[in-house]
Amino acid sequence: MKSILYIIFLSLVVGCSTATNESQSLTDLKIQKTELESQLNNISIKLKSVESAISDLDTIKRLVTVTSFKAEEKIFNHYIEVQGVVKADKTIELRSEMGGTITAILVKQGQKVTKGQILATLESSVIDNSVLQLKTQLDLATTTYERQARLWEQKIGSEIQFLQIKSQKEGLENSLKSLKAQARKMKITAPFSGTIDQVFAKTGELISPQVPFLRLVNLDNVYIESEITETYLKSISKGTKALLSFSSIDTSIEASITQVGNFINPSNRSFKTRIDIKNSNNGLKANLLADVKINDFNASGIVIPSKVIQKDRNGKTFVYTLEAKEANYKVVKTFTKQGNSYNNYSYIIEGLNSKSILVDKGARLVKNGDIVKLVD
Repeated sequence: MKSILYIIFLSLVVGCSTATNESQSLTDLKIQKTELESQLNNISIKLKSVESAISDLDTIKRLVTVTSFKAEEKIFNHYIEVQGVVKADKTIELRSEMGGTITAILVKQGQKVTKGQILATLESSVIDNSVLQLKTQLDLATTTYERQARLWEQKIGSEIQFLQIKSQKEGLENSLKSLKAQARKMKITAPFSGTIDQVFAKTGELISPQVPFLRLVNLDNVYIESEITETYLKSISKGTKALLSFSSIDTSIEASITQVGNFINPSNRSFKTRIDIKNSNNGLKANLLADVKINDFNASGIVIPSKVIQKDRNGKTFVYTLEAKEANYKVVKTFTKQGNSYNNYSYIIEGLNSKSILVDKGARLVKNGDIVKLVD
């Protein structure tokens, strides 16, 4: 057919040349051009008709081959992925309340201690001597007071003398309490049970309240702190599920958010979340990094691979589905309403059901109405 068309076109061109040679009239040339164009159009229409008829009668024509899968209804989870840091409420650097020279360090790094245990002592001889002196004075004042009280009960002596002796005794008692409190401050004790992580000072050194003496940690209970952009403020609340992954120690934990911050950081427009977790084996260390996945959306519905979803020029999303047609399948352009996407999968709100068959491989090579061949 194409050969015939070429011969006809060549004949027309030759005829045109002959006519041109015979007549140089511009009007005649335009008339000839119009006639030739009309003939070409008629031939083109007849050629398309013949090709269409051949296509309908050709039983061995090649069809586009595609693969497919069935839409599946299942649970879809969407996660917000952020980084978090392991922190512990009971991690402190102990400092002495009083300045002085360290006379003894009673613990070492890595040692477990209990609440109230003495960790180190400072030079306190001056205070100790003052305590002994006050005790002696208080003993005398107490004896004098007791005797004066017995006399006063018998109405012997003056009331002023009795009150002066009583006041002196009570003043010495208060002074002794104050000195004993100072003496206790010359001993550094553990405020809670834990492990000595690091000792900064040495025996014989002079320390002050401004300089840390040692670090005490208790990692039985820790928490993960994360900063999340304010965009997700409505999606996250106390009790929201989360997955915690610690790649450094190859550990994963399921947990829930225990606290959502009430302050938006103006510098980065984020808020903090806290996730409390048990750490009975002390495998999690302070300042360890964690990958936090917060489950901000959870629903049951149609879930399909995101790669098969396309957009038309109007911004509408669609997929190609298949309808059985004799021995093959017909491609149907099906518009969908897409929800959240996560990990290369999308949640479909409208447009598909569990009976829908979607084009997988070859989806970019077909169009609406095409007849395709399905392969495994």
